[in-house]
Amino acid sequence: MKGLLICDCDEVLLHMVRHFGRWLDEAHDIDFTMAGGDFTSAMKRRDGGPAPSREEMWGLLDQFFPAEMHRQTLVPHAADALMALSAVADIVILTNLQDHCRDARIEQLAAFGIAHRVETNQGGKGDPVAKLFEEHGAPVTVFVDDLAIHHDSVARHVPQVHRLHMVAEPELAPHIAPAPAAHARIDDWQVAQGWIADRFARGEHAPA
Repeated sequence: MKGLLICDCDEVLLHMVRHFGRWLDEAHDIDFTMAGGDFTSAMKRRDGGPAPSREEMWGLLDQFFPAEMHRQTLVPHAADALMALSAVADIVILTNLQDHCRDARIEQLAAFGIAHRVETNQGGKGDPVAKLFEEHGAPVTVFVDDLAIHHDSVARHVPQVHRLHMVAEPELAPHIAPAPAAHARIDDWQVAQGWIADRFARGEHAPA
């Protein structure tokens, strides 16, 4: 039986924040600083007005997805790593976008040579990862994501899953601490590919 690789998209397979920041600059006269882990505090209006509220932040993200997704670029070596890993694992892209963005995400990834099952999700990823784990017959599973909250969610819902924390944006990665609930932190796909392949080769679930 093949293993199962469940992989996030933004800041794992595709660069997002750098392009979101450029769009905020061009379309909204907002400066975006990647040094902060929180999107709201990272935004500053150039006219001196109050920073966007959390509700405004979500509204801006809703404008970016899917209308501005064409700006996004591929993380180096991500497509090649997935192609190699597909020999030993079924791959599902689990992306936190609204459901109406699913087709756009599928087309976007396919244009980069990444043609795997895509599932959209809102909120914590523990429950959908647990469902995918059971759906695939509970094989050895690896989960890759850039957000610590999702590693914590997966650890609580299905601790047997190996959890790899990856922040593939080099301007953001130094400001993000390793996720406490992840088993490893690797921000480069050439290194991550070997770590993931080794989990499948060993054929063992993560220790509870």
